[in-house]
Amino acid sequence: MERIAVCPGSFDPVTKGHLDIITRASKLFDRVIVLVSKNMMKTRACFSPQERKSLILSVTKDFPNVTVDIFDGLLADYVRDAGAIAIVKGLRAVSDFEYEFQMALANRELYAGAETVFLTTTAENMYLSSSVVKQIAAFGGDISHFIPPEILDFIEKRLLEERLS
Repeated sequence: MERIAVCPGSFDPVTKGHLDIITRASKLFDRVIVLVSKNMMKTRACFSPQERKSLILSVTKDFPNVTVDIFDGLLADYVRDAGAIAIVKGLRAVSDFEYEFQMALANRELYAGAETVFLTTTAENMYLSSSVVKQIAAFGGDISHFIPPEILDFIEKRLLEERLS
């Protein structure tokens, strides 16, 4: 039986921290579906879901067991329909754990067929988030340390447009 994991997130934009979690998950599972999903807590996205999917495809092109999809519904429904056995979430800090633990319990209540697996971030990515990247870019800062190089130009251009608008 194929062990499928879903790695959900808004990925607005995808960062080196996201890529680290995806890379590590791809070594633990037969197939990883990176799921671009809507976060109701985030009101405005810089990148469309299709753009985020394309960016993730660019940085995971060398991962034969990673696919990317878009979904705008209950994560538990997607996980069940995909036949996944796990939801993979990255944790940076204790504050992440509180929220993610609540979500894991809710997802388990909605679909008991999948476990939530928490992967802790590496030390160099503890502070890194898409929000941090957007904030640094908004003030004209260098984001090259935070974004995979193959998508950096596209992301910098878009975030500059956001800054100027």
